[in-house]
Amino acid sequence: METSTPPSSGSKPDAHHLRFHLPHVHLGPVFGNDWFALKAEAFARFFGTPVFLVGQTAIVTVWIIINVLALTSKWRFDEYPFILLNLAFSLQAAYAAPLILLAQTRQADRDKAHSEADAAHREDLARASAERQGLAARQTAQLVELMDQNTRLTEVTHELSKRIEMLTAEMHARVVQKAEDSAGK
Repeated sequence: METSTPPSSGSKPDAHHLRFHLPHVHLGPVFGNDWFALKAEAFARFFGTPVFLVGQTAIVTVWIIINVLALTSKWRFDEYPFILLNLAFSLQAAYAAPLILLAQTRQADRDKAHSEADAAHREDLARASAERQGLAARQTAQLVELMDQNTRLTEVTHELSKRIEMLTAEMHARVVQKAEDSAGK
């Protein structure tokens, strides 16, 4: 399993890009992380490379050429039907199959841990999205309530302005009436 170092104590844990993979770091692969398991996996991975296939083809070709075209029996160490070559292939197959299975099992373990971490990440994203939607809904409701209050305050202000205008007109009429009454006496 690939390991990562936890975030430093000075950084925010949510800022670490592998934070969802960290809970799986303690899970060692089925065959462990010892020297043998790591070398066996590397060797099994080497079986599928072009270098191995070309190298094996070259060795088998040289083997057959030496044993078929050798001029003296001294150079012939595996005559046709190449029993020693068949034994070498059998030995290679006997080790290659378990090593390849080991590598596949270790990769499956890594894939499973990454899949679980990705699922946790998706769940966290969904939870954060739901929280943001809830917050947006609450803020929208607050804005609607504030707009309603503003509308009510505007209506009250308008009513008070009308009453002030009416009272001002009434007071003006009374002052003018008193002035006319005082002037007429």
